[in-house]
Amino acid sequence: MSFIEGKYIEVDSGVELFVQDVGEGEPIVFIPGFTFTAEVFSKQIDYFSKTNRVIVIDPRSHGRSTITLHGNDYVTHGSDLASVLHTLEVKNATLVGWSFGCFTVWEYVKQNGFDRIKSLVLVDMPPKSLSVNDDWVEGKLDDIAGIYNAYLRNPAGHREFITSYITQVMVQRELEREELTWLVEQSLKTPYYIAGNLFASGMFSDYREEAKKASKAVPTLTIVAEHWADIAKRSTNQLTPESQVKVLGGHMMFWEHNEKFNEMVKAFLNEN
Repeated sequence: MSFIEGKYIEVDSGVELFVQDVGEGEPIVFIPGFTFTAEVFSKQIDYFSKTNRVIVIDPRSHGRSTITLHGNDYVTHGSDLASVLHTLEVKNATLVGWSFGCFTVWEYVKQNGFDRIKSLVLVDMPPKSLSVNDDWVEGKLDDIAGIYNAYLRNPAGHREFITSYITQVMVQRELEREELTWLVEQSLKTPYYIAGNLFASGMFSDYREEAKKASKAVPTLTIVAEHWADIAKRSTNQLTPESQVKVLGGHMMFWEHNEKFNEMVKAFLNEN
């Protein structure tokens, strides 16, 4: 929950992203998930900035970045990431995408290839969110439609949805009230009407081909949560057999189990 001074990078006319850029060495770039902010990676910043250059991004309409009515989709987020890496002259980077942030990573490599990329860490996100087959997915179609229509149409619904998701899926232990309030507030920095756009964009994404190409092109680590580990491991091994697969905690394992997560990622970086 620490605050680190950052900078603003213009990625579009009138749109600036808030970026934290600390440390020296090979760069690691962290991209948060649906409606969350750079601040959730504070424990990764503290750990990895001792040995690496660490860059953490608030995507457009998240956190301290510009709230805008256009570009709230993962195609645009991929091009925004490209603008940030170009502006900061980042090369030989490890991209770490969490949740919907994985879509930003896959979209980036779809548009730009791997010239600037050394390796990928993909945290708990199937490359295709919805399927009628027995695959690793976010949920059944009717359930996802129900969330969109019932919860992401007003501020109260957004607040209720994200609170439930944090306590039931993201974090395994019982949270202190201040912790839960802080996490909810990070998500609510994105207005509900933009959260709805991002939710739909993510749920209707299909990056299976990009996931295949990426795992063949660069070393890739996929970290999945315990609650769906069996199907997630099976689907990952079938689609991207070159990827390493690890299991840890809940959806927000990097925050709750930060020491184990950081050691897992560090070992992967040292191997590659």
